This record gives sequence, structure tokens and C-alpha cells, in this order.
Amino acid sequence: MTDDRRSTWGGVLVGVGLVASIDEIVLHQLLRWHHFYDRSTPTAGLVSDGFLHAASVVAMVGGFFLLLDLRRGRTLSPGHAWAGLLLGMGAFQLWDGTLNHKLLGLHEIRYGVEILPYDLTWLAIAILLLGAGGWLLRRQKRAESRQ
Repeated sequence: MTDDRRSTWGGVLVGVGLVASIDEIVLHQLLRWHHFYDRSTPTAGLVSDGFLHAASVVAMVGGFFLLLDLRRGRTLSPGHAWAGLLLGMGAFQLWDGTLNHKLLGLHEIRYGVEILPYDLTWLAIAILLLGAGGWLLRRQKRAESRQ
């Protein structure tokens, strides 16, 4: 018998860590569009990026250990893990785009440009990921109920 709940949560942790790492590496380091916290000095911004990166790695490693433990015990539900991955990625995007960007104003996606297309794209990606994860989770539950 599979552990559907833990499989989903393992995927969520990996998804959050993965998309946060992609955000931090691509937008913060390579493109240098912003820091996690842009309301202070560049040094504070770099330190905040370091904390974000550390948290993303902890989430990914924790999620992978949870999934590996489930696999070792033969209770991993791959469908639930994949659904959790997409849900975690979408949840981070939504959290970052609404709370960090708009409500708290910690940073914008990019400065010196018309921000609305970036915000809409950011939120559209979040909605697509959450929708795909929710669809996959419902599909997995329907398949299990038929067994």
C-alpha cells in the first residue's frame, strides 16, 4: 500500500526547492534582475539571496530524503509525488508573486521596465503549475478509487 500523503508532501518540498533555486540562480545571479530583499543595501540583498538559496536546498534535500525513504519502504506513490512537485512549484510562484512582490514589496521581478507583463506571466505560470498539479492529483485519486 502506498503512502499517498507523504508522497505528495515529498514532491511539494522538492517542487518548492527546485523553483526557488531556479529563481535564485537565474533571476538573482545570472540576470541580476533583483535580490530576494531589495529594500536595503546590495550587501543585504546578497545575504538575503544566500538565505533563500539555503532554504531552497534544505527543502529539496528534505523532499528527496522523504521520497527515497518511501521508495525504500515500497510505499512511494509516483503519481502523487509528481502532482506534489507541480503543486510545490506553483505554490512558490504564487507566494513569491503575490506576497513578496506585491504585498510586502520585498522586490520586483525586474526594475526599469513595464512590470505588468512580468507580473502577469509570473502569476500565469503559477496558475498553470497549480492547475497541472491539481489535475494530476485528481487523476491519481480517481485511478486509485477504480482499483
